[in-house]
Amino acid sequence: MQRNTYISTAAAVVLMVGGPVAATAAATSGAAGTPSAATAAARADIDATGAAEAAVKHYPGTVVSLDKDGAVWHVDVIGKNGKHAELTVDTRSGKVFTEHGDDDGDDDNAKAKKQLLAAKVSAQKAVKAALAAHPGQVRSVDWDDDDNGGARYWDVEIQPKGGGATQHVHVDATTGKATVSSSDSDSDDDNDS
Repeated sequence: MQRNTYISTAAAVVLMVGGPVAATAAATSGAAGTPSAATAAARADIDATGAAEAAVKHYPGTVVSLDKDGAVWHVDVIGKNGKHAELTVDTRSGKVFTEHGDDDGDDDNAKAKKQLLAAKVSAQKAVKAALAAHPGQVRSVDWDDDDNGGARYWDVEIQPKGGGATQHVHVDATTGKATVSSSDSDSDDDNDS
């Protein structure tokens, strides 16, 4: 008889303590904005748009290019002061590090810089247009003033979601129109995703 009393008492204690804990856990796990959802969002890698935004927040100006290299984005920016800076953005934390700036006073390519600063479509808008035309993961974004024909566009390199060859999507710097330019059969090039 005494054995049954101990078992009944132990079961009652487990229900008293465990019941509210289990109910609270069940209630919070299904709600929007839960700690588990926040943790998952914090673990997500920063994409090209996020890297560009972090870079210009750190060094105000216009993005010239973005290249993903493993766990970092290399971002080139022309500052509002007209000087060039090379920044690195950590894909996990979003921290921005300045590699170096170009303050030698030498204007490397004044015409290309002027065209870039006058472009109606930013690197961030080019990424959105390219992904709308060809979904996947952006690996690089580069300003191209096409020395031959004078056409100005953004070259956005995208790795398709299902794998396969990377695609180069050209986004017109004036209209924002995206067209698939070419694909690289070697998807394991210098840019690591």
